[in-house]
Amino acid sequence: MHVIFESILPVFLLVLLGIGLKRTSLINATFWDGMEQCSYYVLFPALLFQTMAKADFTDSIAVSVSLIAILSFVSMSLLVLACWPLLKRIGMPPASYTSLYQTATRWNGFMALAIASRTSGEHGLLIVGMVMAAVLVPVNIGSIAVLAWFTAGNRSYRMLAIRIVSNPMIIGTLAGIVVNLAHVPIYGPVLDAVGMLAQASLSLGLITVGAGLRIADALKPSLGVVAAVVLKLAVFPVLAIAVGVSVGLTGDNLALLALSAAVPTAMNGYVLAKQMGGDAEFYAAAATLQTALAFFSIPVAMSFARYVAGG
Repeated sequence: MHVIFESILPVFLLVLLGIGLKRTSLINATFWDGMEQCSYYVLFPALLFQTMAKADFTDSIAVSVSLIAILSFVSMSLLVLACWPLLKRIGMPPASYTSLYQTATRWNGFMALAIASRTSGEHGLLIVGMVMAAVLVPVNIGSIAVLAWFTAGNRSYRMLAIRIVSNPMIIGTLAGIVVNLAHVPIYGPVLDAVGMLAQASLSLGLITVGAGLRIADALKPSLGVVAAVVLKLAVFPVLAIAVGVSVGLTGDNLALLALSAAVPTAMNGYVLAKQMGGDAEFYAAAATLQTALAFFSIPVAMSFARYVAGG
């Protein structure tokens, strides 16, 4: 429990810093809109490019777990999409639904890496790192597709395809894959510059999320936000464990798969929601609650996975 707390606390502290900075006169109010745009168009694409460019696609066990993780994500996505007719009937706006989808299916891979390194050492880093690399493409395509479809006034598959392939996060991810698989040489200082941008994206992204929070929404969450918390912290881990067991995944690898599903949503989805017309306030409230409650839910999910695996 102490390891989980120490891994989550820095994330939450940076969110709290953003809350504090936004409510002081130290920083000009126009800074935050520019920071969101910089994160969306530059910092997060650099992070995704670096992650994919450095991913190890040769380890067979890690690749197997990664494929299972993709199957788990697809299963969870279909479940959330199947809920839309009911949610629409009870009055949930399309913009709020896009944030429900994102916060129920995205995951904070860097938090998972921090926890995996402390609970499973180098093996944990390898497995979670590969899972992170593998799900980046389907997760971002899914989020962008849902946002484009539910927030666009004029829907068409052509428009949807254009918005997906032109999205800076997708471009960064695919460019990293090409560089990795084609062994494209890149000048060292250029890679170092990309790495510096990637590092900046984590801290600045979390501070930006904090700046966009409305504390009242997090303290008195809507039913939709509560549903997003339950889906992400409870339903997704159980679904991932079920998928893993059904294909024969066992031992520590099943626990690491459960960890990947049980961590809270990725903070960069807030920037995506803000830039593409989603409900950013919904996203921020759900992300805050998920991060706070993950201290309790992650140990439960990993312990349950080990129990199911017989380990």
